[in-house]
Amino acid sequence: MNDIYRACKFLNIFFFLIIFSLSTEIYAMSILNIGKVCTFSGISGIIQKDGQPLSNITVTRTTSYQKKKTDKTKTNEEGYFEMPALFERSVMSLLPQEFVVGQLIVVTVNGEDYVIWDGVKRKKEENSEARGKPLIVTCDITDELNAIMVDGQNFVTKCNWDVVPDKVDTGF
Repeated sequence: MNDIYRACKFLNIFFFLIIFSLSTEIYAMSILNIGKVCTFSGISGIIQKDGQPLSNITVTRTTSYQKKKTDKTKTNEEGYFEMPALFERSVMSLLPQEFVVGQLIVVTVNGEDYVIWDGVKRKKEENSEARGKPLIVTCDITDELNAIMVDGQNFVTKCNWDVVPDKVDTGF
């Protein structure tokens, strides 16, 4: 009887330790993400002029959340560029308030700047600009700027990506 009691006690302690270690690992991971918000999802794609890829041009991305942040990259020979997701931490993001991040992408071709993306991100989650899908774009600097709304977020852009825009209510 004593052996059975010890075995049961051992199993109880063993299961408690397993559950405790799993929960503290999850808790520790969630603590590291407190106040972390995505201000611009990772973006990649092709920059073109009249349908032809533009190589070695500068792509400048700017976000305006707590303060203005800017990063840059260059396109390769095929006009391809890639930029990682941008995240910020803020105690303010824990408070019940509206989340609003200004987003801007400008490409510089032969010393001339072209705005290809001007938007307002209103969702803290990564890839909200494409309803959860990776943000892969094709942008032609000769295209007209097009206004699009995605999940309540407004963008004025020369880019196309795999997303279904919100339906516009015309009131009729």
